[in-house]
Amino acid sequence: MAEHRYLIGLGSNMRHVRHGAPAQVLHAALAQLAGDGLAVEVHSPIVNSAPLGPSHRRYANAAAIVRTWLEPEALLAHLKQTEASFGRRAGGMRWRARVLDLDIILWSEGAYAAPGLVIPHPEFRHRAFVLQPASHIAPRWRDPLTGLTLAHLTARVTRPLDPGA
Repeated sequence: MAEHRYLIGLGSNMRHVRHGAPAQVLHAALAQLAGDGLAVEVHSPIVNSAPLGPSHRRYANAAAIVRTWLEPEALLAHLKQTEASFGRRAGGMRWRARVLDLDIILWSEGAYAAPGLVIPHPEFRHRAFVLQPASHIAPRWRDPLTGLTLAHLTARVTRPLDPGA
């Protein structure tokens, strides 16, 4: 059994009764993941971003690289359990406000697909709020499907639009 590295995206846009504001929720989630036996190698600074969909609350977002013996589906189950421990309820409206959102973005072994889990995360290439924190800590990590680095993908989604185009 091999040890794996994962790039995890973290997000919050709701205050938690014990942990406080969304940025503090992310710090508490990182501490809980480390306390649960995942090795948090590095995490990004927290950035603020506008919400997707109907939520009106701004998000706190970050990324972390974790090392674990867990296979992808077992890690996903662990992340869902962590979200639930912070009060997140399964189901409901997509993109609603949430105390904690944890997503597997990339995996050191490349691409992976199973019911309910696709790695790399299908939408990460288009989301600056995922790419900016991720490229801060792992700029050379490559998307296994496109071959592009996180730094390159970030540049693509954050470059100013050409007004003459």
